[in-house]
Amino acid sequence: MTGPWMWAAVAHGPGGPDVLRVERRPRPAVRAGWVLVRIAAFGLNRSEIYTRQGHSPDVRFPRVLGIECVGTVEESGTARLAPGTVVAGVVGGMGREFDGGYAEYALLPQSHVIPLETDLDWPTLASLPETYLTAAGSLDNLRLRPDDRLVIRGATSSVGVAALALARAENLRITATTRNPAKVAALRALGADHVVVEDGDLPAAIARVWPGGADRVLDLVGGVAVLAALKLLAPGGILCHSGILSDTWRIPEFEPLDAILPGTYLTTFSSRTISAAACGERLQGIVDDVRRGLYRPVIDRVFTLDRIADAHRHMESNRAVGKIVVVTGAGDGG
Repeated sequence: MTGPWMWAAVAHGPGGPDVLRVERRPRPAVRAGWVLVRIAAFGLNRSEIYTRQGHSPDVRFPRVLGIECVGTVEESGTARLAPGTVVAGVVGGMGREFDGGYAEYALLPQSHVIPLETDLDWPTLASLPETYLTAAGSLDNLRLRPDDRLVIRGATSSVGVAALALARAENLRITATTRNPAKVAALRALGADHVVVEDGDLPAAIARVWPGGADRVLDLVGGVAVLAALKLLAPGGILCHSGILSDTWRIPEFEPLDAILPGTYLTTFSSRTISAAACGERLQGIVDDVRRGLYRPVIDRVFTLDRIADAHRHMESNRAVGKIVVVTGAGDGG
C-alpha cells in the first residue's frame, strides 16, 4: 500500500465481536467542511453493539464503527479548526452514515467536531463526550428540582455512572438500580443513597425506599422495561428514557393510556441531538469540572485498538461498571 495509511477496525458484515478486524486502510483525504482527526482514544457505546450485529437499518458494510472519539486535528477543511487543536468527535452519523472512531484517523464533518482546552489524559477525555453529554441532556429533560427523588435504572452503565456523578453534584436524593448484586457496593461507593437489585417487583422495591414514589426516573434499560419504570413515578413525576441496555428498543403494543399514569410524564433524550453548536460549551464545562475534581469519570477498562473484539466481548458481558475506553497509540505518535 502506498501513500498515507492507518490502522482501523473494520466490520465487513454483521455478526459477533470477531467481525471487527483491524487492518491497514488508506488515510481519508480532507475536503471542504470536514476535519481529519488523528484519534488518540475513543469510548465504547452500547449502540455500537447493535450496529455491529446488523440492527442499524441504514448502515452499509464494510464500516468503521464508533460514534465518538478524541484526538487532535491533523488537517482541516474549515478555518474554524486549526491543525493541532484538541477535539472531540461526537455522533452526527459517525460509524453509521460514514466511517467513525474505531481507527487512527477519522474524517468528520466540522459540525460535529468540538474544540477543547484541556490537559486531561486521553483515556479520561475519551470517557466524557457521548456519555456525559447524554447524561447531562437526560437530566436536563427531567427538569430536576432541589431535593427531587431520582431513580437511575441501569446505573452501572457508562451513562448511568455519569448521571449519578452529575446528580450527586446537585445534591439530589438518588436510588440506583442494577440487575447484578455484585455491583451494589460499587454504586454505594459512587454516591447512591439507596441501591435496589432488580430481581422481581421493581415498583414494590422502590416503594419500600420511597413510599410516595420517585419524582424523576432516568431509564437506561429500555424496551418493555420502560413500562415498569413508569409505575415508579409519584404524581407529577417525569421519566426520561435515554438508553437501551435490554435486547430490544421496541415496546410491542404500547398503549399510552394504560402505561402512563395520569399526571405523570414520559420524555426521551437521544445522542442524535448532540452537535458542536448545541453541546460544545457544555462539554467544555464538563471537562473543566473533571479537571477541578467536581466529579471523576469511572473508567472500567482500557483496551488497545488491536483488542477491539475483546473490548466488545467485555461490553456484551455486562460486567463493566463505567466506561470502556480504547486507545489507538496515534495520540502518542502512532
